[in-house]
Amino acid sequence: MVLVFNAKKRLTLSAGVAAGLAALLDGCSSTPTAPVPDAGVTTPARPAVPAPAGSLPAPGPAVAFDPTMPPAAPREFRAAWVSTVANIDWPSRSNLSMAKQQTEALAILDRARALNLNAIVLQVRPSADAIYPSALEPWSEFLTGQQGRAPAQPWDPLQFWIEQAHARGLELHAWFNPYRARHATAKSPLAANHIGRRLPEVIKPYGRYLWMDPGETAASQHTLDVVLDVVRRYDIDGVHIDDYFYPYPIDTPNAAGPEGVALDASTSSGGKQELEFPDQLSWQRYLLSGGTLDRAHWRRQNVNALIEAMYLGIRKEKSWVRFGISPFGIGRPDRRPAGIVGFSQYDKLYADAELWLANGWLDYLAPQLYWPVAQAPQAFDVLLDYWLAQNTHARHVWPGLYTSRIDNSAKAFAPEEIVKQIGVTRSRSGVRGHLHFSIAALMENRKGISDQLKTQAYQTAALTPPTPWLGSDAPAAPQAAARRDSNGVAVKLSAGAGKPVAHYAIWSRYGNEWRFAVAPASRPVLLLADDAAGAAAQSVVVSAVDRLGNESERVQVYTRS
Repeated sequence: MVLVFNAKKRLTLSAGVAAGLAALLDGCSSTPTAPVPDAGVTTPARPAVPAPAGSLPAPGPAVAFDPTMPPAAPREFRAAWVSTVANIDWPSRSNLSMAKQQTEALAILDRARALNLNAIVLQVRPSADAIYPSALEPWSEFLTGQQGRAPAQPWDPLQFWIEQAHARGLELHAWFNPYRARHATAKSPLAANHIGRRLPEVIKPYGRYLWMDPGETAASQHTLDVVLDVVRRYDIDGVHIDDYFYPYPIDTPNAAGPEGVALDASTSSGGKQELEFPDQLSWQRYLLSGGTLDRAHWRRQNVNALIEAMYLGIRKEKSWVRFGISPFGIGRPDRRPAGIVGFSQYDKLYADAELWLANGWLDYLAPQLYWPVAQAPQAFDVLLDYWLAQNTHARHVWPGLYTSRIDNSAKAFAPEEIVKQIGVTRSRSGVRGHLHFSIAALMENRKGISDQLKTQAYQTAALTPPTPWLGSDAPAAPQAAARRDSNGVAVKLSAGAGKPVAHYAIWSRYGNEWRFAVAPASRPVLLLADDAAGAAAQSVVVSAVDRLGNESERVQVYTRS
């Protein structure tokens, strides 16, 4: 059974403070009650409380007030990763009931919308397993408690996430780990249909992990098949892969958690002898076939071939699905800016992210820039400028922020560090977005980070930036009608002829202020409520936006006489 969220027939968009927003919901659903949250429907153009000194402006240049036409819509990709591996973010533990898992998912989506995020990057394949029904890979133990065991109540978690995200105006990007076959925290045995049981020759033990050998064609083909299967079957907005290509190097067969060493160490190996990845058989087969590359370049070519095939395969299946990669944040050693030192993904993970940018094999790069602005050897702003300089095809560069480092560790970030980093991204013309790792810090509001983001960085909603290389034709302007109700302005929208619409962009003018909101196209009946002082909207202007962020001509739907 696939649980379907029934779109509400009526939505209230308030122009008052966030606490005064209300969603008027008609209709019913067969799922647990899943209202779009009050604060998530829309937000005012100014914070609910005065922002502290030094707070960030909303993205976009300041423009003179025009009473007849609102300014350009704010544009910024604002996302958070939701990790399923080891139950980091969702579900909170394995083998929860369907109702509990759905409740936790809805809480995450509600928080994202309340904070004016516009995308979720959900991990759907933690370790050659799946959080959705698949003929190619087993159910994940992080979902059901045992790999290969289906949920006790039949349902499709990925479908649920997609429908609930879209109902809230959020994009849903499906996040795949490309090569990991078993995580160090796994407890249950491999299921019969796991690649480690079906094709054991392509799986290699490495420390406390199992890893697909990127040198084995069957392993890479399997990953490609898995990704394209999801693209075909699900209405996702993006495919996302992370930084795990060849594994992070370890020094003993019992080691785990090498990623933290790479992140914190100022050198690539800390002087320890590294355990060689056991790909001798595939390497020898390559040499016997006449291969001429050295081993390091051969490993990089293995990864490059998968990246290119994935990008081209996604394009062939659905032209609007964006492909994003989130590599380790420090570039190859021979190109780094002066003073930048640290782990080399080029030499250790065999990830040539610079080449992927140069060849245009992705739609967005989300380098994991997990260091403070003031940490000179890995300075956030210097590294961001480095990746922008590599971006010759003008793809999106949306850095990953280490928001979860707001904790009680010795190297904890203050919330102000993340706000500052968002300010850095907005100061670069080539950057219009960022991603938070991970949603846990925002759910917990660690040290007030969610409050600071809402009042200083995300005072208003934002559209995702357009992706013109995938298509730039604008949708038709919406058809609209509006009338004055007793407590607001009622607006009814419908898409024009032609390409489908994903969202409506809505501006309402109160006095000398234009306020901006975004509503999913599935909710075309809106009420722009009077503000807290009882003032009504004097003018309403709307436009239609497609899945690639292309915006129609604007339509003035209401002017108070």
